Amino acid sequence: MIINEKKEGGITMAVKMRLKRMGAKKAPFYRIVVADSRSPRDGKFIENVGTYNPLLTPAEIKVNEEVALKWLRDGAIPTDTVRNILSKAGIMEKFHNEKQGK
Repeated sequence: MIINEKKEGGITMAVKMRLKRMGAKKAPFYRIVVADSRSPRDGKFIENVGTYNPLLTPAEIKVNEEVALKWLRDGAIPTDTVRNILSKAGIMEKFHNEKQGK
C-alpha cells in the first residue's frame, strides 16, 4: 500500500516527512512531521514523528521509530535533512534492511 499518492477528492498528493520549525527567534527547535507536500513549512500536518533540537551539543534527536518506519513503508518521502536525522537515529538502516529482506 503506497500513500505517496493519497487520493483526496480525486486529486493525488505526495506525502513528505519534513521539519516544522518551532521555538523562539534565534533558538530553533524542530518537529519531524509527515505532511502533504503542498502545505506550507509550518502549516498543518498529518502526524508528528519526533523532534530535533540542534542547539544542544550533541544535537538531540527523538524519533518514534514505529511511526517513522510505518510512514516510510507507506511511501512518505523524507527531505534531505530528515533523511540525515533518521540515518543518525539508525532508522534509515532498519528501513533499508527491511526493504532488502534481511
